[in-house]
Amino acid sequence: MLIKSDFDVAQPVDKVWRFFDDIPRVAACLPGAELTDDLGDEQYKGRVSVRMGPVSLRFAGTADIIERDDTAKRIVVSAAGAEEKGKGQAGMVVTATLVRSGPGTKVAVVQDLQVSGAAAQYGRGMIADVTSVLMRDFAVNLRDGITAAERGENAAQSAAPARGFRIGLKATLMALKRVFRRFFAPYQSSIPS
Repeated sequence: MLIKSDFDVAQPVDKVWRFFDDIPRVAACLPGAELTDDLGDEQYKGRVSVRMGPVSLRFAGTADIIERDDTAKRIVVSAAGAEEKGKGQAGMVVTATLVRSGPGTKVAVVQDLQVSGAAAQYGRGMIADVTSVLMRDFAVNLRDGITAAERGENAAQSAAPARGFRIGLKATLMALKRVFRRFFAPYQSSIPS
């Protein structure tokens, strides 16, 4: 499943790119992510936890930086893991590209995600909605993390954990909006202005 998103950071491209050099700081910005070991050669062990209502999914695995292009300001990360309690598997290749956007930076993210087990039962729409909510939180945490780093603080202090009820609620609201748009779209042209 291919999921694309982007967000803006009110910092120059070079400053954001330097922040991306510190993978533990970047990982601290992703809700529910935790690096547990630096294996060297741009390989890391870690966990990702997401709780949606009564269902808690926790994956343990590895992440590898498979490409880092300083000229194009592009980083590609391959991650794979298995549910710690269950038979589910997840694999993802994430490509983040930074481009100048006015005085700031636009971060374009493409995620190629494959899931099996309990996570797969939610379907493409719900997974895309949850991913969208997590990316929004990541964007806020990244902005806060860069600001914290400028002040000499630890970026992990500014990262918020993944909160299941809030993420589930936001994802549900996104799904409802999509349904209402589809339902009311045929009637939009017949409504007088």
